[in-house]
Amino acid sequence: MPTDRGNPLIVLRLSLEISEESAPFNQFSLALRTQQDITICTYFKSHFAVPDEITLFEGDDTLRGFFRALRAALANKRYDIIHVHAPHLGVLFLVANSFQSWDYIRSAVYTIHNSYQSYRLRNKLMLVPVIAFYRRIVCCGYSSLESFPRPLKWLAGSRMVAVQNGADIERVDRCLRKGVEPPEERPFTVISVGRLIDKKRPATVLRAFQKVNHATGRLVFVGEGSLRADLVAEAEALGMGKRVHMAGLVPREEVYVQLRRADIFVSASRMEGLPVAVLEAMACQCPVVLSDIPPHREIASGVDFIPLIQPNDVNGFAKEMSKFQSMSPAERLRIGERCRELVEERFSLSAMHRGYMRVYEEVIVGNHR
Repeated sequence: MPTDRGNPLIVLRLSLEISEESAPFNQFSLALRTQQDITICTYFKSHFAVPDEITLFEGDDTLRGFFRALRAALANKRYDIIHVHAPHLGVLFLVANSFQSWDYIRSAVYTIHNSYQSYRLRNKLMLVPVIAFYRRIVCCGYSSLESFPRPLKWLAGSRMVAVQNGADIERVDRCLRKGVEPPEERPFTVISVGRLIDKKRPATVLRAFQKVNHATGRLVFVGEGSLRADLVAEAEALGMGKRVHMAGLVPREEVYVQLRRADIFVSASRMEGLPVAVLEAMACQCPVVLSDIPPHREIASGVDFIPLIQPNDVNGFAKEMSKFQSMSPAERLRIGERCRELVEERFSLSAMHRGYMRVYEEVIVGNHR
């Protein structure tokens, strides 16, 4: 088995695209590029440079282009693991195998990055053959696993497992070594990181912030989405145009700096997998206020310093924002340090990688019997 021979694991990763927000790239590939022999095959053409250690086969935004890239990737090496990261690609990989050798499926691992309720009906249907045929189905957290209907869990049996997402603490620390200004030199800042779409409930964060009595406070949204224009218009209508900053998409390293500068991170999302954005905020020692949904409860399990609020409870979020605003910087820092400790103990990227390594080893051992 590759890990026993001392040779690096040879992994083919199928991802829709490579971007700043791509978990298959950031959590699974970038951090392991010197430890594993990694090849990435994408459906969409990427406008993002990858390190030299990673081999890239890009599609051209078409089915024909993806199958061409996949054939080239499969012909390039013999892989120990083929790891797929999107429902569309899960099905397309099965289709490709129907015209080639089903031997590839014997090495196929699929990661579910959301709760079942987060998926559209089309994607739920796509997951059925994936769950039926892949060697391992890995949910990004225990709440994600529990969200699946009993018939699908029965179909998967012991092949469906959970490996909790993790934050890349080493990368966070490398980015923050240059330091940021002390908290007393900037206004009270609330930050929210994620797509600006309905299920993330950014409008709840905006309306809660409006209720906080702090004339110089700032709200920062990091991310893009279909609700951006509506949020800008509502902020203007509420008289907060100058206090609400739409940062858009920014480099990952800049996100860490923004999180370290913020006083609290807020997520009012009604659906998640096991959100890396929350874990990264905590790794940056930023206190978090979260919606009361199963993935957030999984993160906050057993601790008393992470407030959980119903997703649509504007007053509840406003109350917690006001509570943190009234604290001294030292008090917020102590809570941020406890958030960091929780990530180090339970949600580190190294812990996630160990979990996936166990999954990979089970697949490889099974293929050598």
